[in-house]
Amino acid sequence: MKVEHLVWLRNDLRHLDNPALHFAAMEARSQNTKLAVLITPTPAQWAEHHESNAKTGLRAGLIKSLAKALAPLGIPVHFLEVNNFNQLPDAITQFCLRHHIKHLWFNRDMPIHEQQRDKAVCEQLAQHQIDSHIQAADIIVPQDVLSQQGTPFKVFTPFFNRWVAMLGLQDITPLESPEPQAAPLPEPDIEFTWEKPFRKDLWPADQDTAKQKLWQFCHHKERHYQAGRDYPIEPATSTLSPYLALGALGPRQCLEAIFYTCNQEEKRWQDSIWLKELAWRDFYRQLMMHFPFLSKHQPFKMETNALIWRSNKEEFQAWCEGKTGFPIVDAAMRQLNQTGWMHNRLRMVTASFFTKLMFADWRKGEAYFMSKLIDGEFAANNGGWQWSASTGCDAAPYFRVFNPTRQSQTYDKNGDFIRRFVPELASLDAKSIHDPKPDQRKQCNYPDPIIDYKPARLHAIEAFDALKSR
Repeated sequence: MKVEHLVWLRNDLRHLDNPALHFAAMEARSQNTKLAVLITPTPAQWAEHHESNAKTGLRAGLIKSLAKALAPLGIPVHFLEVNNFNQLPDAITQFCLRHHIKHLWFNRDMPIHEQQRDKAVCEQLAQHQIDSHIQAADIIVPQDVLSQQGTPFKVFTPFFNRWVAMLGLQDITPLESPEPQAAPLPEPDIEFTWEKPFRKDLWPADQDTAKQKLWQFCHHKERHYQAGRDYPIEPATSTLSPYLALGALGPRQCLEAIFYTCNQEEKRWQDSIWLKELAWRDFYRQLMMHFPFLSKHQPFKMETNALIWRSNKEEFQAWCEGKTGFPIVDAAMRQLNQTGWMHNRLRMVTASFFTKLMFADWRKGEAYFMSKLIDGEFAANNGGWQWSASTGCDAAPYFRVFNPTRQSQTYDKNGDFIRRFVPELASLDAKSIHDPKPDQRKQCNYPDPIIDYKPARLHAIEAFDALKSR
């Protein structure tokens, strides 16, 4: 049998619950032909998008794991490495012509650069009578979630209500892995020049491990998620975001685990707080699709372009290095730098500190996070930063400015998280550690605060108030 179907995988590195792979396999089998998988690394493009070394490393590991999983099924994996997206139409077309491919399958991507890439590939393939088959994007509800007027939602709560209603009507059964199409292939031995180190101890690059972590979370932690998710020292969150960002887990796999767990506990799946967090991910990705200017470094609230952000290189460097003099902010930034991941409550605290108290341009913070996060997703990262900066869709009210010391006292009451990542403060008592006195800072070799909270907060509020007169 000839290989006539090619499945192009990008940020969907799994063989289970993968629409493009599943339906391509079904079609190939019905036509008595075979399929192959194509992966197209674009290291220069990843760098241009500020993707982190940690995410690049995990991606490399997941690709190797996927190739090993497909080998026993007789499905070969091919690689086309180019620098940028704009080189892909020619490269993929020539590959298809060389191998007599008649059909290209892929799952839809939502950011504007990816959409432009996919459109260009499809148009060039069509010139050679090669068909493109675009499958559902990696989101929970794959259809557009629109209001009764047919317009995209700009506020999360009505979006969520409509999203839940649509979810209740769809099939959540995970799509099966392809059946074997030929004799097993030799286990591939793959090396990438662009591979980078990452925390393999925290996120093993294997979709079976990802699936196991998903079910362990839903069985043992999901019921306590609402109560514990705001406390960074507690292992209460799923830590599955790196696998979701690169598609090692599919949306139906997550839904299956949530629905099963809720049924076992005799509670409504609609009340799952973790499901609501997944809805936020869908919300930001659909916003990115409906409002392409969000992919072009523009705020959702255009009037906030008039804000004059402060630019202080020393303060920015102190924030990046976790040396701001605010212990909870510094602990969070060091967690990010050391692991490639940050607790969600602390993402809000550090972003609020950056945009409201340092009054620094949110785009700089957004780019730094992307350059470090192992789970960096453009839409979610952009949405989170614009929420914190009060420039985005359904953003935090501009006058809501997190007090980092109060956040620390509330969510790290005993200072255990601070002690883990700011060890120079480990000897301080549970009260002092949140805001050490000057002599304690000197004794611990810990810096003084880079800003004064009260006037910094007032400056931010006045700057946003001034926009009202425009």
